[in-house]
Amino acid sequence: MRLTTKGRFAVTAMIDLAMRQGKGPVTLSGISQRQSISLSYLEQLFGKLRRHEIVESIRGPGGGYSLARKADKVTVADIIIAVDEPLDATQCGGKENCHGADHANGTRCMTHELWATLNEKMVDYLDSVSLQDLVDQQKAKAAAEQPVVVHRNSNQAALG
Repeated sequence: MRLTTKGRFAVTAMIDLAMRQGKGPVTLSGISQRQSISLSYLEQLFGKLRRHEIVESIRGPGGGYSLARKADKVTVADIIIAVDEPLDATQCGGKENCHGADHANGTRCMTHELWATLNEKMVDYLDSVSLQDLVDQQKAKAAAEQPVVVHRNSNQAALG
């Protein structure tokens, strides 16, 4: 089980969009350039995000995309589920026929409950992380990377 590029790119693109919220619609070509994600791939992802009412499109000159709801009301799970990303660690895809429908033991494998519980924990975790949390992390990271510039006041220089 692993998160594919579809889920990773969707979350990355949504962070980019959310960081520019309030400055007008964000173009997919801008996201494509900043995040090095194919424009046609973004178009597919944003079509799904729009259908799930996570983003809304603004047509015409100066158009683009904006969030359909506040960033603190969108979770990572919402984004991943919207782009049809499977969050399933079971071998059977949750169908409980781990050995295959043709197999004499077409029932759960011995580790089915382990992987099913992992699925629940993943969804719970991803549902606990909001898009706003990720935006805040990026802003904090950017602030930490900024060089600190100290300006010395001429009075302080005389005192020191």
